[in-house]
Amino acid sequence: MGVGREVSISLDGVRDKNVMQLKKLNTALFPVRYNDKYYADALSSGDFTKLVHEMIPDFVNFIAFESPFLIFDICVGSIACRLEKKDGGGPRVYIMTLGVLAPYRGLGIGTKLLNHVIDLSSKQNISEIYLHVQTNNEDAINFYKKFGFEITDTIQNYYMNITPPDCYLLTKFITETKK
Repeated sequence: MGVGREVSISLDGVRDKNVMQLKKLNTALFPVRYNDKYYADALSSGDFTKLVHEMIPDFVNFIAFESPFLIFDICVGSIACRLEKKDGGGPRVYIMTLGVLAPYRGLGIGTKLLNHVIDLSSKQNISEIYLHVQTNNEDAINFYKKFGFEITDTIQNYYMNITPPDCYLLTKFITETKK
């Protein structure tokens, strides 16, 4: 929908003072309501959870005060992750949610968010990233496959209140790590 236009965005960390933005975004994006543990996990994941803001210059203040630094921003997307330990003891990243508001899709925002998590995982010697995707969400499945994620399992009746209730487990193994 947004293909062809450019937007100026910033990736911002999620903190206690802005976690409500993540809650509102999730309500707009997903058919699932997330509990307090989801938000606690997102807050504790540090740089792995990000909000995306479109930066819009405030031309009224620019003209009045000649300051290009005064801007409005709109929260348009997010990625929320949880850091876990694998059975063998090493760390892995679980992508709990990744979403972008419809008018901002196709502008590379989801790509920027996912690349951020992949790069950060690589720098921190985390070799596995995984997530769940509803089996009928072909757009999401194809998106993740472009980044090297593979379907590693099918889980029947994973979702309770949405149809279909089944999901795929998608996993990306990072073999090269950066120092």
